[in-house]
Amino acid sequence: MTRYGFHASHEQLHPSDLLDAVVRAEEAGFAAAMSSDHFAPWSTRQGHSAFAWSWLGAALQATGLPFGVVNAPGQRYHPAIIAQAIGTLAAMYPGRFWAALGTGEASNEHITGTGWPRKDQRTQRLRECVDVIRALLAGEEVNHEGLVNVDRARLWTRPDTVPALIGAAVSPATAAWCASWADGLITVGHDREQLRRVVDAYQDAGGAGKVCLQVHLSYAEDEAEAETIAYEQWRTNVFAPPLCWDLELPELFDQAAEHVSLETVRKAVLVSSDLGRHASWLNDLAGLGFDEIYLHHVGQRQPEFIDAFGEKVLPQLEITQS
Repeated sequence: MTRYGFHASHEQLHPSDLLDAVVRAEEAGFAAAMSSDHFAPWSTRQGHSAFAWSWLGAALQATGLPFGVVNAPGQRYHPAIIAQAIGTLAAMYPGRFWAALGTGEASNEHITGTGWPRKDQRTQRLRECVDVIRALLAGEEVNHEGLVNVDRARLWTRPDTVPALIGAAVSPATAAWCASWADGLITVGHDREQLRRVVDAYQDAGGAGKVCLQVHLSYAEDEAEAETIAYEQWRTNVFAPPLCWDLELPELFDQAAEHVSLETVRKAVLVSSDLGRHASWLNDLAGLGFDEIYLHHVGQRQPEFIDAFGEKVLPQLEITQS
């Protein structure tokens, strides 16, 4: 059985509208939520990118949902600050918060002016950050020298129970590496064979904990409108690594996407005006063994999606009650 959640996309909505959306999602029957954490959107058309950690406090207070966030410590964020942020939210809202940690993208991290490291360096940096964050959440005083440096850091406010630190992975190799440190896994997409390879790599390497999926979809009552929404909002999000990791500005993503076709967008986004088809897709993905699936409607108007899925799609899904 799978828990279905709402994905809060800061790149696409004003934070006040996003807060209204997640409250509405809870009322409609969504059982969890997760948040992006970007400094810039993927496209100038998306037009937003509010500070996720401020918003998370408001969203946790405004709802009773469990929440997660995808974060990249090590460059834009010092790991001690992320440990403090995680610890504060987990102390205020026990049992309701988790964080997924990844190596990040240049589009968010370039703002520090310190250069964008090679992938192997980013991977090593993330592992150092994970160790620092875990030690701080455990109550230790931390000193560390490496790709990140920490001097006599200690968290003075900590949760009674340390929240899960989830590994974020899009490839089997990264998923297998995450198994060495993560309390669970989150990945993205809807290609069944790729998802199966990612999950199998994590579990075969000894990975434990919940396995989560984020799915991009586009819904409107009219099929052409659903296609327009997906193409207008998400055609800059179809590029495979390393391009999606290395481009620095929304304008560069827009330029790279000038010749992206609707067919290509459909490979990244589940597009349909048929709610039954959406339900079938989601049940099929849940069959891969995901504990939680987070739905991201890539449009900027969320109420129609939330209401339609709450009324017509969620009742067609095999949903966990716990």
